[in-house]
Amino acid sequence: MIYFRSDYSQGAHPKVLAALANTNFEHTDGYGMDPHCAKAADMIRELIGVDDCAVHMMIGGTPCNVTLIAAALRPYESVVAVRTGHAYTHETGAVEATGHRVTVLDGENGKLTPALIDRAFEEYEDEHTPLPRLAYISQPTEIGTLYSKAELGALSAKCAEREMILYVDGARLGAALTAEENDLSIRELAQLCDAFYIGGTKNGALFGEALVIRNKAIDDHFRFMIKRQCGMLAKGRLIGVQFEALLDGGEAGVYFEMAAHANRLAKALRDGLSAMGVAFYSPSQTNQVFPILPRDVVEELERDVFFYRWAPERAGMIPIRLVTAWGTTDTDVTAFLDRVRAILQEKVR
Repeated sequence: MIYFRSDYSQGAHPKVLAALANTNFEHTDGYGMDPHCAKAADMIRELIGVDDCAVHMMIGGTPCNVTLIAAALRPYESVVAVRTGHAYTHETGAVEATGHRVTVLDGENGKLTPALIDRAFEEYEDEHTPLPRLAYISQPTEIGTLYSKAELGALSAKCAEREMILYVDGARLGAALTAEENDLSIRELAQLCDAFYIGGTKNGALFGEALVIRNKAIDDHFRFMIKRQCGMLAKGRLIGVQFEALLDGGEAGVYFEMAAHANRLAKALRDGLSAMGVAFYSPSQTNQVFPILPRDVVEELERDVFFYRWAPERAGMIPIRLVTAWGTTDTDVTAFLDRVRAILQEKVR
């Protein structure tokens, strides 16, 4: 079986496992109040060039999103996101369960824009409607596209104009930062938003994300919110230990090395499929690839390749999602492309 289902289907990078094993018999305080979490937080502050931000070690992406939004908003305030946004499409109403509506708009290549924020205010402008207060985006987007420095800068300026919070879901932030077409550094991203997180689960960690909050108003009693949202891990040091290993060496460390590896193999998939005349569901620039294939080809591939059907079938064609990761190999990519080529050639006969 060839695995392109997700970028967290394997365990952890060997360096992360080694760090966990080497610290296994240590006794530390719990709930993230330990030297490893403190050191990892300092490493992140140095990486992003911000000394006075808060860094919280969180157990997963959905707890990051739900806890941050619950802490940031008053009861009558809402989240603005694109229709494909993870907080809207893939979190089972978790944000709405906190009492905050997610106002969704149709994005452009998966992206929220200043014009869309203005449109949200046109629709929800008075006390009879939820007040747009937080702009939710992910970098990269749910369909693998990137916000450029100019696009994120314009969005940041619009949020400031509208007195909104800009929050960046960074589940695949490593893939964004190491993409060939990326022109946005992690330091620039940190300066342009109120909060973001550095995803570990989808880039070499067993689990865990590092949530960075620059807006002190959001961080007020934030640990209380983590506990209330059932996100406080008793063995919190396990997340800190992993981020120490992931970020050792800064931008030359294993975190960025793994993400660049995944991007390189995703590009090989895109290039190989393009050469066969395959069209794509989105112009993905990172480690997710969305080819559109005939239904019978998809069904044949499902015999020995593990992937998602991404969108409904249209006229006999199905968009699928392929995701590369730190453990994906060149052999995996070659085997998949050979399999697709053989199926397509067989169809022509």
